[in-house]
Amino acid sequence: MARPAKLACKFGFGVACAVALLGSLHAFQKPFRQYHGTEYFEFEVPADYAEKTEWVFARLMFPGGGPGIDGYYPRFQGNWREGSSLWTQDYPRADRHFSQALRRLTRIHVRSVEQPVDLEDGDEVYNWPWVYAVQVGEWGLTPAEAKVLRDYLLRGGFFMADDLHGAFEWDVFEQSMQLVFPDRQIVDLADQDAYFHVVYDLDDRYQIPGSDHLRVGYKIPIHARSGTDGKGDHWRAILDDHGRIMVAISQNSDLGDSWEWADDPRYPEKFSALGIRIGVNDVVYAMTH
Repeated sequence: MARPAKLACKFGFGVACAVALLGSLHAFQKPFRQYHGTEYFEFEVPADYAEKTEWVFARLMFPGGGPGIDGYYPRFQGNWREGSSLWTQDYPRADRHFSQALRRLTRIHVRSVEQPVDLEDGDEVYNWPWVYAVQVGEWGLTPAEAKVLRDYLLRGGFFMADDLHGAFEWDVFEQSMQLVFPDRQIVDLADQDAYFHVVYDLDDRYQIPGSDHLRVGYKIPIHARSGTDGKGDHWRAILDDHGRIMVAISQNSDLGDSWEWADDPRYPEKFSALGIRIGVNDVVYAMTH
């Protein structure tokens, strides 16, 4: 879990250094805590929740109310540090289902429970090499948080941004990322990019709808604010100076729901299958590039 710190070990000291560094990171990580969310208020905690592992699903906490969103989802504009914000969408069900899938499909040692991470909580984010955020077209990322996120990413961290739909939410997200990287563009990922081939070959991709929008059909507008520009999947990124992905962006798809409802027969398996494979590629890419 040392990747964000950009620390290196050489020669015969590599293994010993890695073990020592992993131990020091564990020592500074915040303990696990569960929050009430927008969908779930009580959730069973597994017996092994405190296990020390090499990877943890780190969910980014954030305040609600991005630019131009006054009154949108007003009941989720409370104390975001206690879960009253859209950062808890799909939480913790999606996090734990995906963590379980990653355990089964790879040899990565994965913790069974997630870790909510606050960018304003000192150096906490630097303990987690991969962070995920949902509803990023409706967040209220502050300049101070953007500065921390920028530093985290430039040190080698990785951010997966999910569940933003249509032009309105894209504009909100793009404005936020301009706070983080005013000097970097968001680009479309090419089919041949390693991101789509690091574990699974994902040339055949498609839009992954949220569970609430299946009733209207995933080939027509699937989001209340997206209109016709909510059609079609887009996989985008922000790259570092060496062409490595720092921010992976899922637009017009809802990977969180594909994980959250992976065990529900009412949610089509084809969407969960692709969503989990994209997530696996995302994590392995983040840990190897």
